[in-house]
Amino acid sequence: MTVNNLPLVSVCVPAYNHEKYIADCIKSIVNQTYKNIELIIIDDGSSDSTFKKMQDLESMCKKRFVNVIFQTKQNEGICKTINKLYSLVHGKYIFQMASDDVSKPEAIDTLVAFLESHPDYALAVGDNDIIDGDGQRVYWDENRNNVYSARQAKYKTFGAFLRAHNPNIDFNSDEFGTYSTLFHGNYIPNGYLIRRDILEKTGPFTTDAPLEDWWFMLQVSKYAKIKYINRVLFSYRWHGANTVTNTIKMQKMSDKTAVYEWGLLKHAHFDGMMPDVKHVYHRERRRHFIHRFIYHRNRYDDIVTIKLFGFIKLKFHIKNKGF
Repeated sequence: MTVNNLPLVSVCVPAYNHEKYIADCIKSIVNQTYKNIELIIIDDGSSDSTFKKMQDLESMCKKRFVNVIFQTKQNEGICKTINKLYSLVHGKYIFQMASDDVSKPEAIDTLVAFLESHPDYALAVGDNDIIDGDGQRVYWDENRNNVYSARQAKYKTFGAFLRAHNPNIDFNSDEFGTYSTLFHGNYIPNGYLIRRDILEKTGPFTTDAPLEDWWFMLQVSKYAKIKYINRVLFSYRWHGANTVTNTIKMQKMSDKTAVYEWGLLKHAHFDGMMPDVKHVYHRERRRHFIHRFIYHRNRYDDIVTIKLFGFIKLKFHIKNKGF
């Protein structure tokens, strides 16, 4: 099949302070077996030479891809950077990856083939192996420390880690990627392909939902199915600068994202959404009522206030302020 007969894929890379890794990222897209690709990379005001490394490879990229856009801007954060990237795409599909990760040569080919033959799916993703800061294949022990021997490994791929921590979800079934299973946390691997037209329903990224990958998966799962392909298609780089290693920061981002998503859910119009979205709303509404009844307390000296329905308040005088 010629390039003109293949759907265009827009590869989008938000880049920030990855001067050591951006060349490997770009070269992994150059080496894709899939041919009809445009490459869009935006440097989010890096303080290192990330943008210079991008420019060094620009002429090579222009020979390989049907369109190349390399831009830099002042630092605005991941959400605004992705919105800018998505505003520039022309493809039927979008393949997004971090600027420190690496795609396997057959990744886009495999994911496009699936979505082209399964129109009821909006996103497809494969498993990830794990590499260190030098690009060497590694595995994880039980605490996600890099180990270099498969015999010492608790998890040999990122997918194995995700499955172990989500034992009630069958990754090879239609249960994977449903809104109800994603509501309490993200378990989608990296290196996913999406249909561009789903963006009309999901809306733009927002700093009110700073855990942007989880929030985006929730939005996609409201309207379409998500497919896991049990095959390593991507290399996830695990090094000291990964945001997810900062557990306190991640928890704050997760909490803020969850609050924002609950606000969206409370005002959602469920027509046109997947059936389980409405089910999650009613389930969580009951849980929120119980939470507000039992735990939502204001402490004023020795007075505990329990709110019922948001407007009836019962006050109790207590001796134990640790109540």
